[in-house]
Amino acid sequence: MATFTNQARLTYTGGSAASNITVGELVEVLTATKTAVVPNYERGGTVTYLITLTNTGTTALTNLTVTDDLGGYTFGANTVYPLAYTAGSVRYYQNGALQAAPAVTAGPPLTISGITVPAGGNVTLAYEAAATEFAPLAAESTVVNTATAAGAGLANPVTATETVSPLSAAQLAINKALSPTTVTENGQLTYTFTVQNSGSTAADAAANVVITDTFDPRLSNLTVTLNGTALTAPTQYTYDAATGLFSTVAGVVTVPAATVTQDPATGAYSIVPGTATITVTGTV
Repeated sequence: MATFTNQARLTYTGGSAASNITVGELVEVLTATKTAVVPNYERGGTVTYLITLTNTGTTALTNLTVTDDLGGYTFGANTVYPLAYTAGSVRYYQNGALQAAPAVTAGPPLTISGITVPAGGNVTLAYEAAATEFAPLAAESTVVNTATAAGAGLANPVTATETVSPLSAAQLAINKALSPTTVTENGQLTYTFTVQNSGSTAADAAANVVITDTFDPRLSNLTVTLNGTALTAPTQYTYDAATGLFSTVAGVVTVPAATVTQDPATGAYSIVPGTATITVTGTV
């Protein structure tokens, strides 16, 4: 509810006068909410947003435009955007019924136009936005973005804001290499496993990281290292020479968190993953 005031002024030859001030209240019939389906993001991942517009009035609100600032913020002399609209992802519902796709300009800012909110009804807009290189990745960071609904039937634009934060967890990937790729019988070969953590949280012993592999051909006389330090069986790894099944013991392999830096010129964030390297050498 918004309060408004106004005052009349009278002028005449030889003088002027002011009226009393009248005060009124304007009941706004449109409200907006904005929600992220999952309140976390990761580099390259997407966030799904739901904007709900509710019309408590007795007249439909037509031809509204909804904009999303995609979290834009000032860096140096420029505005950078931590979110980018995912093309073709908008879904438009009136009172729960899917409607034809509205007009969309990807921006930034994202603009969705031609929206009608029925009298006594609601509209939901669902869409996805991808985390860009300008989305901060430190554990305490956030991205705040605001949606604004405006149109001829509204006395004032209506806004709704949502806050999301980077996923605070280890994000692990593994790569396997073989050397040499051609080996003679009774020769030695080495498997190298590189585990990378692109997350903001270290994978410590409590993460129970386990690497398993079944070697074929089977190996004998194994030597195993973690980051250059020898591991011992069976306390740190196990190996069944009959089946070729190799496994590290849960919690032995730990992987540090990624290192995040921000380019001082562009504002873009870059990630250097934390790594752990396991080698297994044996005789074929």
